[in-house]
Amino acid sequence: MSSQGEDREQQGRSTTEGRRAPVDPVPSTTPTTLWPGLDDPEHSRWYVERFRDMARSGQDLHGEARLVDALVPRGARLLDAGCGPGRHGGHLARLGHTVVGVDIDPELVAAAAEDHPGATWLVADLVTLDLPALGQPEPFDGALVAGNVLDFVPAEHQAEAVRRIAAHVRRDGVVVIGCRVGRGFSPEDLDAAAPSAGLTLEHRFATWDLRPWGPDADFCVSVLRR
Repeated sequence: MSSQGEDREQQGRSTTEGRRAPVDPVPSTTPTTLWPGLDDPEHSRWYVERFRDMARSGQDLHGEARLVDALVPRGARLLDAGCGPGRHGGHLARLGHTVVGVDIDPELVAAAAEDHPGATWLVADLVTLDLPALGQPEPFDGALVAGNVLDFVPAEHQAEAVRRIAAHVRRDGVVVIGCRVGRGFSPEDLDAAAPSAGLTLEHRFATWDLRPWGPDADFCVSVLRR
């Protein structure tokens, strides 16, 4: 599991306990994303080709997906939140999981659909995420927020994005979030946001291949339970 987060119970449970409450719109006076690709599609195309080139060169891009695969049941229903061009969700789909990936950038979602047709890819904003409105009403067994996805959410909306992601996960489901240390969305930001999202921290690592968390780490992988 050498991938380090580049910049960027049963499937289909339908009991009342597993269902989430409707999500109300969030009033906002600032944009809900800082992702430059929305204003500059060429940036998004460069980003897509960057990871295609890395895959062609044989680099390991699946450490995040392998960790999630180890945490959930076979054939789990999984949310890839901030999916980008789909490398994580695509690999999880090839491992037999039912994957829904969401991203705010249509260019990245189109690339994910082209390169990884085994998953469902949708354009959606994490801050106002409401997958039942997009035809995905069932709760998920787990969610992945890989790389530095939450760095591209303005600070005032980050806690709400965590809450919206967690709201789509069934009770006792897992949420795995990667973030940098010392800049952007940090472990301290996650710890502050987790309680209101109904999330409890279970494990924290310094890398996606589970190296120990410590004061010298510059990256953080948090495993939370709803």
